[in-house]
Amino acid sequence: MPVSILRTLSCAALMAATAAPSVQAEGLAGSYLAGRAATYGSDFAAAALYYTQALARDPQNPLLMENVVFAQLAMGKADLAVPVAERLRQTGARSQVANIVLAGGLAAKGDYQAILDRDLEREAIHPLVDGLLQGWAYVGAGSVSSALETFDRLAKDGSLKPFVLYHRALALASAGDYGGAEALFAAEDGRLATLSRRAAVARVQILSQLNRNDDAREALAAAFGNSLDPGLEALDAQLAAGETLAYTIAPSPQEGIAEVFFTLGAALNGDTANDYVLMYARMAASLRPDHVDAILLSAGLLDQLGRYELSVATYKQVPATHPDYHAAEMGRAEALRRAAKPDAAIEVLEKLARDFPDQPSVNISLGDLLRQQEDYAAAARAYDKALDKTPEDSSSRWFLFYARGICHERLDQWPQAEADFRASLELDPNRPQVLNYLGYSLVEKSSKLDEALDMIERAVAARPDSGFIVDSLGWVLYRMGKFEEAVAHMERAVELMPVDPVVNDHLGDVYWAVGRAREAEFQWKRALSFIDPEDTDGEADPERIRRKLEVGLDAVLAEEGAQPLKVANGG
Repeated sequence: MPVSILRTLSCAALMAATAAPSVQAEGLAGSYLAGRAATYGSDFAAAALYYTQALARDPQNPLLMENVVFAQLAMGKADLAVPVAERLRQTGARSQVANIVLAGGLAAKGDYQAILDRDLEREAIHPLVDGLLQGWAYVGAGSVSSALETFDRLAKDGSLKPFVLYHRALALASAGDYGGAEALFAAEDGRLATLSRRAAVARVQILSQLNRNDDAREALAAAFGNSLDPGLEALDAQLAAGETLAYTIAPSPQEGIAEVFFTLGAALNGDTANDYVLMYARMAASLRPDHVDAILLSAGLLDQLGRYELSVATYKQVPATHPDYHAAEMGRAEALRRAAKPDAAIEVLEKLARDFPDQPSVNISLGDLLRQQEDYAAAARAYDKALDKTPEDSSSRWFLFYARGICHERLDQWPQAEADFRASLELDPNRPQVLNYLGYSLVEKSSKLDEALDMIERAVAARPDSGFIVDSLGWVLYRMGKFEEAVAHMERAVELMPVDPVVNDHLGDVYWAVGRAREAEFQWKRALSFIDPEDTDGEADPERIRRKLEVGLDAVLAEEGAQPLKVANGG
């Protein structure tokens, strides 16, 4: 891996300490520093601009060339990266990202002999990638037998064997040998098809090509169960109608090479830096613009890197006619939400809900987003629709009742809220967040306190390090007049959540109840200091806390018409 890219991937945390240079900075140093700052922030467009400016002043600098290549590829502009990568190769410098771009460029031109002729001493990418590229290049050069020999040699490395056999099967299918491809998929109880979603779909398509649609449907069900997304539902419908599925995973050598880059990217995803994985995903999509899985992987990586606008634009590359359009729009909505554009995200999800009325996941996401925006009535309606379409045996139903219960509680519709919380607990009796929410709500309503205490104690047993739940236990004991018992739990809650205003306010009340007035005042002052003045809907009431500091808790309770603590405590 090149030195500059290694630095990019390992030192992103330094960005906060690196002041971005002025756009007006002049000279090589200014452009280079601006490019480096942009790279630390994964601002690939700015990085490409600044490094290109620097390269114009120092045309033979390998470091600048490499960074231009990486930035262009990360933006999905592999065609612009190729000439710079070729210049970099001519300098004699070794660069993994340049080698990826150059190999991809050869594949795009169909120059498979040039791929076979690469000097792997200088142009290596990765042992698996280089071996698979060679195999597919032989297919492109017309020698399937040489390709199979290459795959067989690679498969001797046990760690690489599953990926190599997968590509061997794809290559056989691309040559029309669907029987040979299925024999590989059928071996070892069909484990090859469990490598990825695409591997499972490849086997389904191959079985259909063999006129075995019933077996294909069984393979589809075995891989994905009954929870089929719209793309998989479309495949199943075609199979059920007796249609022969086209083989689309890797029908040509160029598409096979695209699959090589995607295979490694997908395998590395989650285990290495996102911008490193992005190189492989972008190259796969560059070689095959209809590779929706590569597009979705790229968009998701960009989202995680904080490049939300680029992520949204990448998701939009999936056409509305594609079976995975649903997945792309779900991802686009999430990127818009993370970009602090909730209205745009809601608009995307509302349209998707109309287009896919039988997909509960859309209304679940819509309900969650509306609930975050505190539009509880609309969120409850979205959860209603999700519940209507969610199977009775689905493991997600407990959450839907819980989330809808929160909406009803915030709308002061307590009977409906309590019914939803109890329905959630019927499905999952020990779910700690539901036990805590219902228990705490009952405490606040001074209702069924013994049951509330039991619920919260069970929640604390499941989540002893949750400050919110431990606070609930202390609070229910306080509301039951068990002040001394409440102290230790409230102190523990403050340890777990030291800057939460509600928890500090509660500890102040508990201290007051046991006669520790000075400590109570200290906690109330802390609570006030932690309240966000822009949060007008928070549970901690600053005016009430100030009044407690002026006259004490007993006087405030008396003003509110509540029973003074000394009476509740038997004093």
